[in-house]
This record gives sequence, structure tokens and C-alpha cells, in this order.
Amino acid sequence: MFDNIGMGELLIILLVVLVLFGSKKIPDLAQGLGKGIREFKKALRDVEEDIKMPSTNDNKTEHKA
Repeated sequence: MFDNIGMGELLIILLVVLVLFGSKKIPDLAQGLGKGIREFKKALRDVEEDIKMPSTNDNKTEHKA
């Protein structure tokens, strides 16, 4: 998909990002992106574990009168 992007295009993109967000905001954006990716991967692992080994408590229901 991005095979046609060369070094010149990447430099232009980085320059535009720097102008739009400023040098002080870029680390915060990268940190937020990293946290979001970690949370997504953790949620994905949790779902995969639930699918592979469902909890035995899901089938039990308590009836109180």
C-alpha cells in the first residue's frame, strides 16, 4: 500500500505534522497512540482467551426468591 512513498514524501509529511502539532505536542501524541495500541492488544488477547476457554461461571445462574 505504501510502497510508492519515497524519502522526499516522508520528509514532507513529517514537516506538515511538525507544523500542525508543534514539537512539544508530538511526543504526547505518540505516547497516547502507544497506550491505545497496548490497550487494544490487551483487549484482543482477553477476547481470544475467552473464546478458547470460556468461564464455567457463565453457565451458572443463581435464583434468589
